[in-house]
Amino acid sequence: MRLSAMGDVAMTVPVLRAFVKQYPHIKITVVSRPFFKPFFDTIPSVSFFAFDEKDKHKGVFGLFRMYQELRALKVDAFADLHNVLRSKVVRNLFALSGKKVAAVDKGRAEKKALTRAENKIFKPLTSMFNRHQFVFESLGFPVDLSHPSFPEKAVLTENIINTVGGKSAVIIGVAPFAQYSSKVYPLDLIQNVINQLAENSSYKILLFGGGKKESEILDSLLQQHKNVVNMAGKIKFTEELELISNLDVMLSMDSGNAHIAAMLGVKVVSLWGATHPYAGFMPFNQPLENSLVPDREKYPLLPTSVYGNKVVDGYEEVMRTITPTMVVELIKSNL
Repeated sequence: MRLSAMGDVAMTVPVLRAFVKQYPHIKITVVSRPFFKPFFDTIPSVSFFAFDEKDKHKGVFGLFRMYQELRALKVDAFADLHNVLRSKVVRNLFALSGKKVAAVDKGRAEKKALTRAENKIFKPLTSMFNRHQFVFESLGFPVDLSHPSFPEKAVLTENIINTVGGKSAVIIGVAPFAQYSSKVYPLDLIQNVINQLAENSSYKILLFGGGKKESEILDSLLQQHKNVVNMAGKIKFTEELELISNLDVMLSMDSGNAHIAAMLGVKVVSLWGATHPYAGFMPFNQPLENSLVPDREKYPLLPTSVYGNKVVDGYEEVMRTITPTMVVELIKSNL
């Protein structure tokens, strides 16, 4: 069970791929929000159970109904990869019925030590992928992530190819948004990055986002570049996943798009602001060098937040220490 957020749900995918490869006789049922179902469609031995937050599974009685529905599937063990109130309720019901249960340890104390201003302990913490590993291991299923497998690149439909403006030698994704502004690269700098990349006519640069506001911002980034395309709202989510699987590299903030690209085996260049890859949310199977972070000599209190929701006064512009040239050079080195 992992209900949200998008990036966190995407981070379960590489672990589940490894699990089914090592235990092909075990059936897994993923409990999550309906929107995330396409993440798991290509994983064998995995079925999907849609969490209906607004109706059937709303409130305590709804969670009890969900437990009964899951119990009818003859569940032998329950892996709580969320460890929030809702998942605890369902987990405890399974425990009371005598089933094996295990929950993820989010390492809150370690993360607090990493992000606090005084007596900061600046060191890499256990990744969320390893934390998920520990859950399955405690249920009796050790999972080896050292030889990951990824789905084949999707065969793009004519609709997708026409929407992006034809096939290109190199396809670069750019996802400039994140939930919190402290994790978003300044607009003028991302424009600079796009301008530099667009100079190469063999590159196709695809801009990803969602909603009217983000789409309008992406439109403003197009300028007069014929090889830059705003994909927001142009194709269905399943088609977007197929398109992302065909990218040569994805440029993303510390956000869901980084984890979606990584779960599909795409190279990811990630940009970090108030947060830091040491907190355990670095995209799967990516080298640390692909994560560009602000200058900690100028901003020694970084990281100031695990999720980006806390910003220290005077730290609003930390990402400006990551220059567009640094970003472009790193992208090109990954091509």
